[in-house]
Amino acid sequence: MTPSPAVRPYRPEDREALDDICVRTAHMGQDARPHYKDPGVFPAAFADPYVHLEPELAFVLDDGDDNAVGYILGTADTPRFVEDYRAKWLPLVADRYPEPHHEPRTPDEEIVRLLHRPERMLVPEVAAYPAHLHIDLLPEWQGRGYGRALMETFLRALHERGVAAVHLSMVAANTPARAFYDRLGFHEIDVPEAGATVTYLGRSTRPTEELRTRR
Repeated sequence: MTPSPAVRPYRPEDREALDDICVRTAHMGQDARPHYKDPGVFPAAFADPYVHLEPELAFVLDDGDDNAVGYILGTADTPRFVEDYRAKWLPLVADRYPEPHHEPRTPDEEIVRLLHRPERMLVPEVAAYPAHLHIDLLPEWQGRGYGRALMETFLRALHERGVAAVHLSMVAANTPARAFYDRLGFHEIDVPEAGATVTYLGRSTRPTEELRTRR
């Protein structure tokens, strides 16, 4: 019998697949490769530091043949993660992606600037939601319930660690992603400095079914 797709913990051998998923979903949920000279900057900024610093909070969707086709990863403590990112992660990638000493002139330089500014994650309005996450699935695996399975696995891991709430940020124009998060019980957090392009969402780490019964 062919194994069924399932969520499982991240393993170091999944790293290449995670990088590929990150790149292929980085541009508004679509492939970043046509839009960036070196799209490898996306996993360097938004995926690899998490599996390097907190691999215990990384989970993948396995297609049943030992291939990762989606992932969720994050941190239980954003302020601590920011400190570790600067001290332990940036030194590993700064030579490949040096910080530009001018205002970004290309899409690549925009992301490199984000890579070098982990303190951007310290948003006062989300302090009550200390954990944060990133979730991505390859397009052909979306809309099939696997995103919910990844999210529930991650929320359970946070809840078991005593973390009460989690937040995420997303491009406001990505309406399919927003609909997905709404279905999972996320609500908008007012962050005036985010402007109209970025939306912050948060929710309790309690199980989704428990949240529904309390409403």
